Amino acid sequence: MPGQRPEGNFTQRRFDSSLGMMARFFRTSPIGAVAAGFLVFLVLVAVLANIIAPNDPLETFPSFFRKGPSLERPMGNDHLGRDVLSRVIVGARTSLYVAILAVTISKVVGFSWGVLTGYAGGKFDLISQRFLDILMSFPGIILAMLLLVGVGSGLYTVIAAIAITGVAGTTRVIRSVTLSVREMEYVEAARALGASPLRIMFVHITPQCIAPLMVIASVSLGGAIFAEAALSFLGLGIPPPNPSLGNMLGGVLGDAFKPPWWLVFYPGMTITFTILAFNIFGDGLRDHLDPRLRGRLN
Repeated sequence: MPGQRPEGNFTQRRFDSSLGMMARFFRTSPIGAVAAGFLVFLVLVAVLANIIAPNDPLETFPSFFRKGPSLERPMGNDHLGRDVLSRVIVGARTSLYVAILAVTISKVVGFSWGVLTGYAGGKFDLISQRFLDILMSFPGIILAMLLLVGVGSGLYTVIAAIAITGVAGTTRVIRSVTLSVREMEYVEAARALGASPLRIMFVHITPQCIAPLMVIASVSLGGAIFAEAALSFLGLGIPPPNPSLGNMLGGVLGDAFKPPWWLVFYPGMTITFTILAFNIFGDGLRDHLDPRLRGRLN
């Protein structure tokens, strides 16, 4: 009827547009698309961990004490007779949860801070940059260790520590984008028409910063997983007996100088492939979103 919105056609157009974007991403970066598929699979495994895991990751079985991989338990058993496959599945969920939440917090804070300091300028920008210089003078792992030593280990303290270490880099990148966008003609036109600074930041500058933010976030997820694994490996991350990929490695190496190979290989390869997938996906996403590369890659 006249005046009514054709919801079916609109939904179909949105669906076709999404399929077109996915197809173009696969054409421009087939390796990135494979990495994205692996990450989707990993997220599904993490979400369904309680259903997929064949055994309770905390339950000990003395009869399986340090037994190697077999048909019954493909990834073997640890020094307490716990199923390594179940612990890898649940540990991947824990590591992904920490990484996603920490990156979300750090990117929201860094994005808001970067847009604000880049647009405001002046003394506020000068003071903010000096504070960021202090944060960036500490290596990320060292800063997170200092925070955890002062506050104590735990799931949410690990998330907070990793999030704080990722704020400075995000703020710097978003600030540089904001500095270039605020000098464009359409921003000057909005300012001349009397638009408020808040409206200019939200309506005109923020959308131009979304693409670099997505690339930074995708790459930072791999770094956050590595940070969680390193902190848990050192005994400052997720406290046992709750499994994470990092404390699975740290626990077996602390128990024996030369642990059985399967206790190191499977958690280590899970960490390696996950970080590699995030990095490859971030690189492909950058090529996909960069307007200067679209004509050459299509």
